Amino acid sequence: MFTSIFKKTTPFSYSLVALFLLVCFTVSVVFSEKTIFILNPIAQDAIAFLLLFASTFVVNFIAKRNMLTKDSAYAILFYFLLHLLFPKILLDIQILLSNFFILLAIRRLISLQSLHGTKQKIFDATFWILVASLFHFWTILFILLVFISIIFHVSRDYRNWLVPVFAAIAFGNLFLFANLVLHQNWINEYVSRATVSYSIDYFENDYQNIAFSIYAVLVFVFFLSSFFSVTSKPINLQTSHKKLILSFLISIAIFVLSANKSNNLLVFTFFPLAIMATNFIEYSQNKINQELTITLFLLLSLFCFITQL
Repeated sequence: MFTSIFKKTTPFSYSLVALFLLVCFTVSVVFSEKTIFILNPIAQDAIAFLLLFASTFVVNFIAKRNMLTKDSAYAILFYFLLHLLFPKILLDIQILLSNFFILLAIRRLISLQSLHGTKQKIFDATFWILVASLFHFWTILFILLVFISIIFHVSRDYRNWLVPVFAAIAFGNLFLFANLVLHQNWINEYVSRATVSYSIDYFENDYQNIAFSIYAVLVFVFFLSSFFSVTSKPINLQTSHKKLILSFLISIAIFVLSANKSNNLLVFTFFPLAIMATNFIEYSQNKINQELTITLFLLLSLFCFITQL
């Protein structure tokens, strides 16, 4: 049933994911006990939903535009279901903002393979990563992906290595200007977030622990499958899939290094993991296995979502 609905990108499959997102978000809002951002609650909820909606369809755009998946809607389905594993993410605006800007950066870096407008893409990606770091400092580690992408595609032109520096200078000037004009102390606040903690004892209840364990199993299955199948991909797509793997590893490093850990920090892994899960389904020859995988993923996600409300 699920394969017949999501194996092709249709208005119905998109609408179904959007509807699921709206319903689950509304349920999360109803059961939430407090706000996470200093805004009017209605404005906060509206911004959070728009970020979720926009991120979901940015994921779809990246996957289709760069041929990371076939013509299916599995990527946005899995991306949505991964959020249900940790429902607190749905209302965490700072994490959602950071993740949205990281998606914009990854979009530019993956499209470098076209070799058109390379300097603009490197500049944009670096700038978006620095903006993302305003909301969660350790996303600055994605700068590594910028330089790795330069190595993959345009390392021979020395000017490409200087573009991230110019982007950082532009970002720094804008940040300092805003800090001075608005008479804020954002610089000290930004620097103070550069703290490291390796502790993983943040679980508030057993259900959060169970959700993390389920996530770990999904990572084990989909990441290993993707890692060992890179060389079987078309040559022109292998670099893009390598960047996906590297972005996943960087996201794990962000989780490991970050202080004040929570399962919300795993959101940065959702895009590469959704693509890996999609590839796992799309290249499976057995339709029964495809249905079982999607159904199990859906049931586990709903279980985690309901038990953590």
